[in-house]
Amino acid sequence: MRSKTPTEDDASEETSDDRHLDGVADGCGCTEIWEHLSEQRAADD
Repeated sequence: MRSKTPTEDDASEETSDDRHLDGVADGCGCTEIWEHLSEQRAADD
């Protein structure tokens, strides 16, 4: 039986949990993330 390495677990969790951040530039701060999420929610309305 083969167990997953921590990096494999982290990679699978990252891809499923961060799709809502597509379009946010790497290295941006909290303010930019909140603005991006607010814009997405407004577009969905």
